[in-house]
Amino acid sequence: SDPPSPRSPSNGSSRTLSASEMYLFDTGGQYLGGCLGTTLLTPRHAPQEAYTRVLMGNIDLSRLIFPSNTAGGTVESFARRALWDVGLNYGHGTGHGIGNFLSVHEWPVGFQSNNVPLEAGMFTSIEPGYYRDGEFGIRIEDIALVVEAQTEKPFLTFEVVSLVPYDRNLIDLSLLSPEQIRYLNSYYEKIRAHVGPELRRQRLEEEYEWLQESTRP
Repeated sequence: SDPPSPRSPSNGSSRTLSASEMYLFDTGGQYLGGCLGTTLLTPRHAPQEAYTRVLMGNIDLSRLIFPSNTAGGTVESFARRALWDVGLNYGHGTGHGIGNFLSVHEWPVGFQSNNVPLEAGMFTSIEPGYYRDGEFGIRIEDIALVVEAQTEKPFLTFEVVSLVPYDRNLIDLSLLSPEQIRYLNSYYEKIRAHVGPELRRQRLEEEYEWLQESTRP
């Protein structure tokens, strides 16, 4: 048989994870309604400032209003600004297109310089990060739909559709602006409105209580 992939678990390389360390969980799948990719960061004792600045970049790009036919590479620096402010950066792309029964990383949508201009109806990931060799890695990935903004002229913005709460233990609220906090609260209200009733319908009460706690204002 073929040897296991370097990314596959094995008795020789696996180890037990503890609540005192941080690890990335990159998951997703193809569904009848579309494709989903999400990266979660778990939890407890972690470098809060780095995580918060990655989140700030995620929020700043997600709430950005920009002209129609703007190339993704033109706006992707908004996801890096909070990191750049303190001399940090990440070495991967800020996001990629999402295919439906195609590729998870679907060309030609995204934030690289050679991607096509953004148009309403496109799906893309938004996934800034930060990595410190030998210590930890952070990436916050959401899936967003490009939609028309409520502006007088035809501008665009993003609507995050992955609806996954961020880890409250890792957010330093003192770093967030009032606008970023308002965005977070609005996003949490949306998660409660869309996901909460479905958990109740499936009688997943423990999960419902976790969602309520994780989306407190």
